[in-house]
Amino acid sequence: MIRKVMLLALLATTLLLPAAVVVSGTANAQTTAASRLSLQIVMEAIGPDTPREPTTEVKISGSLVNSGTEAMNGLRIRMHYSPQPFAQRGEMDAYLAGQIQPSSWCCESFVQAPIAPAGKLPWQFAFTPGSLKFSRFGVYPIMIEVRDAYLQQVATLRTMVTYMPRETRVPRTRLAMVLPIVDQPRRSGDGVFADEGLPAAMAPGKRLGDLLKIAQDTSSAKGLTWVVDPALLDDARAMGRPHAVRSKNRTQQRPATPAAAQWLSDFREAVADHPVMATPYGDPDVAALAHNGVDNATATGINAARIIGKETLGRDVITNVNWPLGGLIDYDGLDLLATGGVDTVLLNVLNLPPVTPPVTTPDASATLESVNGPVTALVADAKLSETVGADTSAPGSALMNRQRFIAETAMISAEPVSTARTVIAVPHRRWDPDPRYVTNLIETAAGLPWLLPVGLDAVKPGKGAPTPRADLTYTDQNRRAELPKQYLTGVKKVGARADLTAAITTAQDLDVFDLALLRLTSSAWRGRTAAAAPYVQQVAEAIDGRIAMVSITGSEQSRLRTLAGSNGDVPISVRNELSGEASRVAVRLKVTSDQPRLLKIEPYVDQLMILGGQSQTIRIPMTSTASGQTTVTVQLTTDDGRKYGKPVELTVRTTGYTGVALVIVGAALVVMLAAVVMRVLRRRGGRRPAAAPPPKRDREPAGTES
Repeated sequence: MIRKVMLLALLATTLLLPAAVVVSGTANAQTTAASRLSLQIVMEAIGPDTPREPTTEVKISGSLVNSGTEAMNGLRIRMHYSPQPFAQRGEMDAYLAGQIQPSSWCCESFVQAPIAPAGKLPWQFAFTPGSLKFSRFGVYPIMIEVRDAYLQQVATLRTMVTYMPRETRVPRTRLAMVLPIVDQPRRSGDGVFADEGLPAAMAPGKRLGDLLKIAQDTSSAKGLTWVVDPALLDDARAMGRPHAVRSKNRTQQRPATPAAAQWLSDFREAVADHPVMATPYGDPDVAALAHNGVDNATATGINAARIIGKETLGRDVITNVNWPLGGLIDYDGLDLLATGGVDTVLLNVLNLPPVTPPVTTPDASATLESVNGPVTALVADAKLSETVGADTSAPGSALMNRQRFIAETAMISAEPVSTARTVIAVPHRRWDPDPRYVTNLIETAAGLPWLLPVGLDAVKPGKGAPTPRADLTYTDQNRRAELPKQYLTGVKKVGARADLTAAITTAQDLDVFDLALLRLTSSAWRGRTAAAAPYVQQVAEAIDGRIAMVSITGSEQSRLRTLAGSNGDVPISVRNELSGEASRVAVRLKVTSDQPRLLKIEPYVDQLMILGGQSQTIRIPMTSTASGQTTVTVQLTTDDGRKYGKPVELTVRTTGYTGVALVIVGAALVVMLAAVVMRVLRRRGGRRPAAAPPPKRDREPAGTES
């Protein structure tokens, strides 16, 4: 038996107001027009979710709310229904859009008392499936209508009731619910936070706080998969330690923020039993990167996601499955993902639509071809995704969307398909949900007899013939929504400078500025690149500062070297002022002469390995062909020959004195040797004995004969 509507007690203020009086036809029309805009029907309760017996009582209740400025009276309320369920999901869409009217109505009742401005009047209907002639498994329309005293429709509320007789047997539809927790970049290139906004967003009642509450309240639920940007986890970890914050162009050191550390700890514990899929670090705009030649960032982001995800959550995260922004990608972006190790993509149905509108809901799985071979495409169900991520801030909207979710999943399972299928529900990326609504929806899904919640990692292609799908559809409008070319050109220039620092740093898992550059390519900057410009500048300044910390030593005054003679060595020193991790560098020293005919650079060992905080000197052999001054240019380079830092010019002064000095010394030696020889000879000659004089003869007397 159908129970008539029961109008419950009015608000006290409503009971005290006199009835409004309508005095003319013109006033009638004006009053009716105003009523259409000011009366709302709010549904506040409906149950049970799924009656299984024809005699099960179903109750629908709510309030009539007068949001206008005048009292409303003379109203009547009735319930419309149809004894036939919707044949297809498209019919349900048309019904909710007001294009299809229920075929029957019942239970009309008059609202005896007026409804005051801002007042409300409770209402309730009760019925059984049997009384409305619901006979088989399906979704049945229920419409609540209010008419005024002139029988003009004032307001309607359209909902559905799902009836499943107990003897009904249908293949359970596998439901994978994917819940994202993605934030925005909050740190610049030097790791300094732009503000203190992160702890505020993590507070209870705020967006990240609400997402954490959902994770905590559904920690034991089945069939959930979380998608997280590791940059958010990294930021929470960094803010949970002593950190720096930029305030009014000044960097201030701040102590650890316990709230950030607690949020990360709570999230780690809440998702411990659920699969966690990671976006590339920073959630980069993969399509824009592919279209602007920033090819390496995607693979770097995937690698960084794997590392940071494991560090922050204490376990491996899923990185071979990717969810591009909006579920939209083209083959250029798909190839980038595939070369980065992605073998599965989660897509919007608009990106991979069926060739022809299907009569029944297709299985989520499809196959695409990339440069790396086949890639599995998991296509999300648009309506289910819409209900999970619905805005439920309006009165009664949470219950309405919950009924829609129940009805959509029931319609899928009631379709004439003999094999089980998988459907996927994923809300938009940066949703701001009501924790109570989402938690209730997850609990509801777990209790529906036609659903089987599964994790995304358990999704397999259906056993039936796959639904033919068109090619990837990526429109000009999608291209225009990407990060613009001008912005990414600036990011590429900064990235090229960052590559220099990576090229001289000894091997490590992540280069120094990888994470900073990934934050610059985040999809969060779409439509707001002006807000990203200061981050780009800060990263550029941090890179230039790091490059300057490895340099050729010596002031302008000390850049004069003297080469005594026609050849010799000129010492050149390189200082490494880096500290901490990744402070050891390997550079090459390139020395060139501006006048190679006058000053030739001889072969030398050009590679230097310098620890942080140390210097190293290398001696460069040179040969001069004439006296004078010559300029040589000294340039640090990477191992592959790219210039590192600014070149330094040295002045080399060559005297040419060495050869002349040898001649002079040689001549002096000859002269000295000759003088010594002469002196020796003279001395030897002075010491020789004199010749003996002849013997004297006695003179005989004259005239004497012998």
